[in-house]
Amino acid sequence: MEIEVSSRNMKFLECFSSQTRVRIIELLNARPMNIKSLSEALDIKSPIVTRHIHMLEEAGIVRCESLAGKRGMQKVCHLQLTHAMLLFGGTPAADMAKKYTVSLPVGHYSSCEIKPTCGLASEAQMIGMCDDPRYFADPEHVKARVLWFGSGYVEYRIPNYMVNNETPVSLEISLEICSETPCAVNHLPSDIAFALNGVGIGTWTYPGDFGSTRGIYTPDWWHKNIQHGLIKTIRINGQGSFIDGIQVSGITIDRLKLAYDKEILFRISCSPAAKNCGGVTLFGKGFGNYNQDIEVTLRCE
Repeated sequence: MEIEVSSRNMKFLECFSSQTRVRIIELLNARPMNIKSLSEALDIKSPIVTRHIHMLEEAGIVRCESLAGKRGMQKVCHLQLTHAMLLFGGTPAADMAKKYTVSLPVGHYSSCEIKPTCGLASEAQMIGMCDDPRYFADPEHVKARVLWFGSGYVEYRIPNYMVNNETPVSLEISLEICSETPCAVNHLPSDIAFALNGVGIGTWTYPGDFGSTRGIYTPDWWHKNIQHGLIKTIRINGQGSFIDGIQVSGITIDRLKLAYDKEILFRISCSPAAKNCGGVTLFGKGFGNYNQDIEVTLRCE
């Protein structure tokens, strides 16, 4: 997310003028919390916490939902924004560019090579049997809202809506991802690699799973260890490749050779030869904490 430093964005910028609001962000970065828990952790009264949360919610930094608790409804707060870039030089050219967006369900991969442990599930039930890679070729795989594998890859064909007089300036991919497979142990790191059109753009090491906390959108019938992941935002532009705003390689968008008449292939992999081979879990709508599919934005000029 890019934020221009200007008076029109004061609601966002003012969120960081308070030590209490910054502390709330730190707490929510660790886990979702209700107002009462935040009040106890901060040692301030609940109405004051509520006012701070309202301000963070208006700025799009925090999102809240009402859930049934032991004594009625409770307001549970989640950190929605994972990163932001402050722009001091005005509106970037990319924001003025033509934009194409698409949502890819996690089950809509175009090719894969899977090693157990592995599996797929829709919102309603498992698809096939656990730890049998053959079910990744089952036609029902397109209904998957969560999938996992111990090593190997899944590859997605991103629709390309460019026209022949456009030049791509940035490609952004957002997804909820985790290392741990549902039947394995907690705290297993994993070196997860990302590639576009056969070009490796970077590797990110995931520290472990969140099996002890139930995913907000995970169905009630799901009782596997893994519950949710983290939102990761991958961006490739003229300066290089970034994950959550941190540069992971010098691969620029021109290296991907994107053109209006060529497909865009996005691969997510975990190599058995990696230092940390802890597998991959992908969450789509109906699972995890963010209720989204793989979201892609391509900007052109």
